[in-house]
Amino acid sequence: MERIVFQNLIEWKNRTDRKPLILNGGRQVGKTWLLREFAKREYEKEAYVMCRKNDFVKQIFSTDFNTERILRQLSALTKVDITPNDTLIILDEIQDVPEAIEALKFFQEELPTYHVAVAGSLLGLSLHNNVSYPVGKVNEIHVYPMNFKEFLLAMGENECFKIIEDHDTISSNILHEKYVDLLRQYYYVGGMPEAVKEYVTTNSLKNVREIQLGILNGYDRDFSKHAPLDQVPRIRMVWKSIPSQLTKENKKFIYGALKKGARANEFEIAIQWLIDSGLVYKVSNCNKLALPLAIYEDLNAFKLYLIDVGLMGAMANVEASQILINNNIFSEYKGGMTEQYVLQQLISNHSLFYYKTNDSRLEIDFLIQKNGKLTPIEVKAEGNVRANSLSNLLKENPDFQAIRYSMLQYKEQSQMTNIPLYLAE
Repeated sequence: MERIVFQNLIEWKNRTDRKPLILNGGRQVGKTWLLREFAKREYEKEAYVMCRKNDFVKQIFSTDFNTERILRQLSALTKVDITPNDTLIILDEIQDVPEAIEALKFFQEELPTYHVAVAGSLLGLSLHNNVSYPVGKVNEIHVYPMNFKEFLLAMGENECFKIIEDHDTISSNILHEKYVDLLRQYYYVGGMPEAVKEYVTTNSLKNVREIQLGILNGYDRDFSKHAPLDQVPRIRMVWKSIPSQLTKENKKFIYGALKKGARANEFEIAIQWLIDSGLVYKVSNCNKLALPLAIYEDLNAFKLYLIDVGLMGAMANVEASQILINNNIFSEYKGGMTEQYVLQQLISNHSLFYYKTNDSRLEIDFLIQKNGKLTPIEVKAEGNVRANSLSNLLKENPDFQAIRYSMLQYKEQSQMTNIPLYLAE
């Protein structure tokens, strides 16, 4: 399968100021496959090392930070003659050997011609947990689940992909119904590479759901194995509540939905653990519609989204027929699934916020800062696009240019562009 982020890896390889690479992201998003495919396509040799439960690797990095010795021992361990520029050294699940993370600094300083790339499923946790992070000594790339364009490529819909890439809205409007059908399939399958591969290979919705449930079970085991013991029950409560929180009319995260009388200080660590593990995205409210958005972030009001729309459907036990056939499903879920989808398409390129007044008179689903301008985004699950909040906002702010995502075709208006959901990314 083709991943768009692969181009970022090629750019990293060709950088004159290249540093060791950290590939970050949640479990099961395809980091290991990406690095090994990268080595196969772009290098003469691959020196792959699995750090998890590997005492030899721990010994190599715990002795000292003599990079020549480390290199020599990695060559012995992998049985690969590691040479500059033509060998990719891959350290997988590096979070299990914190000293290896620290060693990246010395690779950058002493052996800059050697190409080193590391990955870890829970690396975000390690980097927030007293590990000496090599600040300024590494490059970073974050890997997300496959977006809709990558799903099209996996499905063999190369022309549909190219139309989106070329911003050919005339052709996309003509093929509107086909795109909508493919989008519904993506809503069910989601972007976890294993689920996408199974769907492309077998077209079995049942198999896809089994894979999704397997991934969710793996996440649950991670809670028990890697989270602080006193936080595990709270992590599970937050995690399991997110689909229902997103399908409320008011999608702001409510602690009281977890248990009666719940308070923020009880669950702050649990929420941060999920964010650091790459399983949850946090979108904060802005107190003011002004730039830069981060200055006006309200730390006490936020929405939580899951890593993947397909996993959200599996957690909510949404049946395939409800997504692929039933036209009412998206209104029944009050746009929560659609917001989850839009977030996934935008999160890799934008810092996302939302806006809601204290009196709830005005609510904008997302805000982004683009080309030095504030762009309000309204998300509509279907073709019904009545949006009093957005209309009122544009009347009060004639300089704003807004985006509305919906199931309608592409159309430009004076203050707003309607973009069909399949063109969201």
